[in-house]
Amino acid sequence: MPSNIQAKLLIVDDLPGNLLALEALIKREDLIVYKALSADEALSLLLQHEFAMAILDVQMPGMSGFELAELMRGTEKTKHIPIVFVSAAGRELNYAFKGYESGAVDFLYKPLDVHAVKSKVNVFVDLYRQSKAMKQQVEALEQSRREQEALLEQLQNTRSELEQAVRMRDDFMSIVAHEVRTPLNGLILETQLRKMHLARDNAAAFTLDKMHAMVDRDERQIKSLIRLIEDMLDVSRIRTGKLSIRSSRFDLVQLVQSLLQNFAPQVEAAESSVTLAADRPVVGDWDEFRIEQVISNLLTNALRYGGKSPIDVRVYNHGGQARVEVQDRGIGISEENQQRIFQQFERVSAKAVVAGLGLGLFISQQIVAAHGGSITVESRIGEGALFRVCLPLQENSPMNATSE
Repeated sequence: MPSNIQAKLLIVDDLPGNLLALEALIKREDLIVYKALSADEALSLLLQHEFAMAILDVQMPGMSGFELAELMRGTEKTKHIPIVFVSAAGRELNYAFKGYESGAVDFLYKPLDVHAVKSKVNVFVDLYRQSKAMKQQVEALEQSRREQEALLEQLQNTRSELEQAVRMRDDFMSIVAHEVRTPLNGLILETQLRKMHLARDNAAAFTLDKMHAMVDRDERQIKSLIRLIEDMLDVSRIRTGKLSIRSSRFDLVQLVQSLLQNFAPQVEAAESSVTLAADRPVVGDWDEFRIEQVISNLLTNALRYGGKSPIDVRVYNHGGQARVEVQDRGIGISEENQQRIFQQFERVSAKAVVAGLGLGLFISQQIVAAHGGSITVESRIGEGALFRVCLPLQENSPMNATSE
């Protein structure tokens, strides 16, 4: 039996001598006895404590024991407390019947039988402790059930995350194989073609103009491979906290102007056009190479998803920030996908399979965050997309990345 559970007992009698005598009779080391000289005192104690049982004198001035019992039975906190009545009145008054009607579990007459009183106290205290122990066990089982459910949910979430990770890995490897194979196939075909011409002593295939075209094709394929490799290396650097950020002071407008000049062949190939709006220099301390990488990713996406529509680029100061905006008028991005596009390996297209590893926006966001800035998107399906890069203009802007 759980003897470590504390049990409290309430005795109520308007005569102090009776209280002391009854306390001495039922006192035990493992039992706390509370005494009350009136029903009002008893009610106050009942509101403060949880009792294993209550022994009430029937005849008390003011509120009788019967009335106190009826109040106890009508109160949620006290209605389950076993009540034993004690009375010095004779059996002919039929108090016992009235006591049972009031909710008592037993009725004792004075002078009290010592063994009967102790036996009843022991029984009700033991029942109280068993009830409390059972309640604690039920609560422990319920807590265990909740913990098991939480653990099961955690395991299911972990399993889902692992399955998602496996799918992402498989998708990524498939994408990498496809993206790497494309420039490699071009290089292999060019090499085989040249070997064929050499085997046939076909010198006409190696005129200066044709050599220039060959070199240009090779350069594009090699740059494509280098870009794929650099993207994968950047993801590895980001994961290990080793993304290199080396700040220098430069004009963001000049950087974008130079970048657009380099993009001219890609803009022409995409049958698009780019307009730059920049009223004055925007000078700050950033990593020029990394910021160029970010804007290049945004321009590449705008050309890829812009549907041959014009692209607007804007560079300006706003509220202590340098801002670069790239806006296309293409297929647009749904609100749901706007939350996904900055994640690794996400390639969102409403109509067709697109090129790339799905790393550009993820890497761009990490680079901008390392500068203490942010990158956001505003878009609706069919209405194009506006990407905005915000960079702090303070000279000592926070850098979250470490140097290699």
